[in-house]
Amino acid sequence: MKKGFTIIEVSLVIAIGGLIFLMAFIALPGLRASQRDTDRREGVISLIDNVKKYQQNNRGALPTQPDPGGATTVMWNSDISHATETSWAGVYRDYLGENFVDPNGQNYRLEVVKCSATAVDADCGGTSIISFRDEPFPNNYKMLVVLQATCYGDKAVGSANPRKVAVLYKLEGSGIYCGNS
Repeated sequence: MKKGFTIIEVSLVIAIGGLIFLMAFIALPGLRASQRDTDRREGVISLIDNVKKYQQNNRGALPTQPDPGGATTVMWNSDISHATETSWAGVYRDYLGENFVDPNGQNYRLEVVKCSATAVDADCGGTSIISFRDEPFPNNYKMLVVLQATCYGDKAVGSANPRKVAVLYKLEGSGIYCGNS
């Protein structure tokens, strides 16, 4: 009697190997997206940490606020060199720098709005926030900075503390990440 593997045994090993390869091939893109979302969460945390540093250096004050009801958009570009130290563009330039980028390699855009809630813990709402929620990823790599707000899940709600900031960012996998100052 000859020793060796039967054709059924060899086929079974090849089929199992193929299934393992297929599972890894299917799971890999999801794992990469998850890692990029983790990096995006770290970007939000970095922004919050740098806002806190700014506040420590400026007696607790936040950078100059946008007009009530309006939004200020801040990006890394050639105009940022003209920013004042007390503006959000100055914070971007002096605290975040040109390497403040999404894992896809695009510079983050900051959109600064003031919470429009009329009560503490009420949803901030507002046109900028509603459109932010409806925009698909990557929504121009926009981080929404909501002044006088705090996070409640993936939403910004009004805060009694005028020096609080909630930062929201749309994730690739799904949902919105919200971080507090």
